[in-house]
Amino acid sequence: FCFYVRNDPSESTKGCSQDGKLYGFGTSWIANCNSCHCSQNGIRCCSTYHSPRGYDSEKCESIFNKETCRFSVVEKANPSKACEVRGWVG
Repeated sequence: FCFYVRNDPSESTKGCSQDGKLYGFGTSWIANCNSCHCSQNGIRCCSTYHSPRGYDSEKCESIFNKETCRFSVVEKANPSKACEVRGWVG
């Protein structure tokens, strides 16, 4: 998953602004589990994680950890037990 935020040339002559921080043109960073890059046209960010697909959603649930930027798929009745996941997308 990727997204793009266009720069306003009248507001941004030194770089790209995201979450109150200014990033210079040509720089890259990771924020909110996204890998981002600043160009004169804007900011392009793509997720750094993969989402689980093909698991038993009746028995299991996916939980996203913002610290590690990873999903885990565990049994609803017993969260200490991992579930089988057939595929990952992202």
